[in-house]
Amino acid sequence: RRRVLEASQQLTEIITNEASAESSEPGRAAEPAEEEEEEEESALHCLWVDKFTPRRYMELLSDDYTNRCLLKWLKLWDMVVFGKEKAVKKAKPSTEARHPFSQPKEQQNKWKTKVQLTEEILEAELDQHKRPKYKVALLCGPPGLGKTTLAHVIAKHAGYNAVEMNASDDRSPEVFKTRIEAATQMQSVLGANEKPNCLIIDEIDGAPAASINVLLNIIHRKDAEGEAAGGMGRRRRREGGLLLRPIICICNDQ
Repeated sequence: RRRVLEASQQLTEIITNEASAESSEPGRAAEPAEEEEEEEESALHCLWVDKFTPRRYMELLSDDYTNRCLLKWLKLWDMVVFGKEKAVKKAKPSTEARHPFSQPKEQQNKWKTKVQLTEEILEAELDQHKRPKYKVALLCGPPGLGKTTLAHVIAKHAGYNAVEMNASDDRSPEVFKTRIEAATQMQSVLGANEKPNCLIIDEIDGAPAASINVLLNIIHRKDAEGEAAGGMGRRRRREGGLLLRPIICICNDQ
């Protein structure tokens, strides 16, 4: 212990002498700028998963079918969120001339890709408020697959402000409900870039059953209230409780 203390004292003296010698040199005025550059370089030295994370849709390396389906589902909210009418694709006349006889539906779908079939199913399932039938998308897979990155990139690509919450942190159903309603019903934080929110709930498999029931009530309550709404006051209340923002849930264990 004594030898360690002596060696530590000697090192302290050497460092002190070198620091005092450098401070007495005439070029010490350039040291603050060098220290700022070192701080900037240290700030750039972050984890590779953060430094090289995808920022745009074309940079995603995950499954293309999953990426397209999630983006297609998120674009189905454009009418409700942004007020955009969906562009109608014009049918090619060549297909009618090529197939003059009516064919069974199974035979027509035989030549369509998996992505095209999924897109047709998603487009066909719209409710009376022009929202997709499935209000929540669920991304499942092992850790490190890129589920959270995919959700953030897709939300940004579709014009949303991604709001992330962890279902495992908010164990109370009341807090869980408050955070969901704040993200899906209230306006986004005021700033230079005001965008509608897209709620991303991570680790949904760690949420208790009461919180899952709260999420289900938020999704399904408006349909029952909409049928029973009679007056203008009830209609306004129903519109206020309507889920008008997409929700993406993420879990490891489906």
